[in-house]
Amino acid sequence: MAERSPAKVWLMRFVYLGIALVILIAHLLPLETTPTRFAGPDLLVALTFAWALRRPQYVPMLLVALTMLLADLLLQRPPGLWALLMLFSTEWLKSRDRTLRENTFVAEWLTVATTLFLATLTYRIVLGLLIVSPGALSLSMMQYGMTMLVYPLIAGASFLAFGSRRGKQGEFDKTGRKL
Repeated sequence: MAERSPAKVWLMRFVYLGIALVILIAHLLPLETTPTRFAGPDLLVALTFAWALRRPQYVPMLLVALTMLLADLLLQRPPGLWALLMLFSTEWLKSRDRTLRENTFVAEWLTVATTLFLATLTYRIVLGLLIVSPGALSLSMMQYGMTMLVYPLIAGASFLAFGSRRGKQGEFDKTGRKL
């Protein structure tokens, strides 16, 4: 019951925002001054997708849009494009949470992998059409692969640290709507 209270939902929204800000600050720290040949995972996307599938009410549309737009601005990506793709992807995943909760984690992982692959491909195509250099394809695919490898760890850490688990079939929120 406490998990479905409005105070808990708002607290978890602030926790998501706090974690997102920590991830963004870590990206901005000048830890290495030479160009990297290795692309790490996109932890913010993995966190957003994990929470969108497990507890959609923790990551509302406006929070995802503003967080991803802030990430675009701070990480010097074309403003709004990746944010829009992540917003569409997150909302699509939220619409699939009822069907995915009846499946295994592998089905969830494959759904997230497919969604992120399509978003990454669309991002690169749109940047190519706009004659903006999308960067090396190998780095984009490396980041995609690393994000998919770290997704189970993010989902597990979200469950262990914050109790962000998948809703059970037949579970209701405070207003009586099915989760």
